[in-house]
Amino acid sequence: MIPSTATPGPPADDDQLDRVFRALADRTRRAVLRRLRAGSATVSELAAPSGMSLPGISKHLTVLEQAGLVIRTVDGRVRRCSLQPEPLREADSWLNEYRSFWESALDSLTGYAATEL
Repeated sequence: MIPSTATPGPPADDDQLDRVFRALADRTRRAVLRRLRAGSATVSELAAPSGMSLPGISKHLTVLEQAGLVIRTVDGRVRRCSLQPEPLREADSWLNEYRSFWESALDSLTGYAATEL
C-alpha cells in the first residue's frame, strides 16, 4: 500500500460550523432567525418585514436550511419554517472555548492600560 501524501481536510464538524457562521453572517438571515424564535412562520410571513420577494427569501432560507438552523415543512401550498436551535448551541460551544482566552487577554490589557495612564 502506498501512503497518501494528501493533506486531510477539516473535520466534518468544521464544515457544519462554517455553514452556521456563513448563515449568521447575513443580517436578513439573522432577522429571520430572530422572527422564528417567536414560533414557526410561513415563507410569506418571513418575507413581509423586509419587502423581499418570495424567491429572494427562499434563497436565504436555503442557506439557513443547509446550516441546519431552519426546517421547512409543506402543508398543501403553504411552506412553514421552524427554528432548529442545536447548530446555534454548537456554535456557542465553539465560541466558549475561546471566551476565557479573550477575557484573560482583555483583562491583561486593561491592567496594562491602567498602569500606563
